[in-house]
Amino acid sequence: MGWAYVFPGQGSQAVGMGKELHGAFAEAREVFEEVDEALKQTLSKLMFEGPDDELTLTENAQPALMAVSIAVMRVLAKQGAVSLKDTARFVAGHSLGEYSALAAAGALSVEDTARLLKIRGLAMQAAVPVGEGAMAALLGLELDVVQEVVSVAADEQVCAAANDNAPGQVVVSGDAAAVERAIELAKEKGAKRAIMLSVSAPFHCSLMAPAAEAMASALEAVQIQAPVVPLVANVTASSVIDPEEIRKLLVAQVTGMVRWRESVTMMRAAGVDTLVEAGAGKVLSGMARRIDRDLKTVSLQEPGDVEDFIKII
Repeated sequence: MGWAYVFPGQGSQAVGMGKELHGAFAEAREVFEEVDEALKQTLSKLMFEGPDDELTLTENAQPALMAVSIAVMRVLAKQGAVSLKDTARFVAGHSLGEYSALAAAGALSVEDTARLLKIRGLAMQAAVPVGEGAMAALLGLELDVVQEVVSVAADEQVCAAANDNAPGQVVVSGDAAAVERAIELAKEKGAKRAIMLSVSAPFHCSLMAPAAEAMASALEAVQIQAPVVPLVANVTASSVIDPEEIRKLLVAQVTGMVRWRESVTMMRAAGVDTLVEAGAGKVLSGMARRIDRDLKTVSLQEPGDVEDFIKII
């Protein structure tokens, strides 16, 4: 099978996510209980009932999104006897989704993944005072043009391409004033849209260096196994299975660009014809269609999605 399983990142969260899975499958309930216990927090209640502003906090959104993704994968494994090793060529995840991918592939335990993402969320939020950093989506410009834009916009501050999501869809990150300059320069370069994003911190740029240090320390304390299928890493857009290399890449990912367009292109070139998006939302499926119109996608987030998928395995 030419499949890869992919896992969404921050921004895909919504109040109510995972609630139907929790009600339909004992296996999903087990995952949510494991995450709640690992964090000593009733995160599942927050996911199912809100409030939205609390769920959106980076420290909550990151482990919550992972929990939904792993609940889907646990149901597939137990209800449908779906083996990741037998059905996938790769796993990959967008930003925090990389942790979900590693948990799904057996490289990290669910409990360790939840705790790591809580630390990651807190560290990213603490790295830059609220209001001093920003992110913006530049639509209609290719990465090479965006690189020119951020180079000029930086002007002795920080401004960098943070997410290369799809052709003509690049997110930039850095000091708020520099990102504002990037928006104006992008419009001059012909961007179709250039808009500030509603985020709490400037992710995936050098301003996140304190968070990278925190993650280096946290990751040293956990055991990482070789994943059952290769991970396509955000910062290299290439496959990796060595646990120590994965550890280093997870640290680099905090300040590095998410090379999602290249990651999908790499998997496609390696024979992947279908991306199976496991977890909340359909953001990665939408990006995939922009990257390669011939690439098929399947989104698994509700009980019906999972049940239908099991029937076609």
